[in-house]
Amino acid sequence: MTDKPIAPPGEPMISCDACRKEVPLSAAFTPEGAEYIGHYCGIECYQAFVAEAKRREAAGRAGKP
Repeated sequence: MTDKPIAPPGEPMISCDACRKEVPLSAAFTPEGAEYIGHYCGIECYQAFVAEAKRREAAGRAGKP
């Protein structure tokens, strides 16, 4: 059994921004932001990205007077 999703031949593939897994572009979860577009293989990777961003933001605020 393979980890790769089944995609028609010639369909563009993209790497998940969280786990780097290759997924078909048509199947990628794509939240759009003001500065960039992130591609994720599923909601779990997107949620991990959001949690990490919140953690970094909180750590940044904690260091400011």
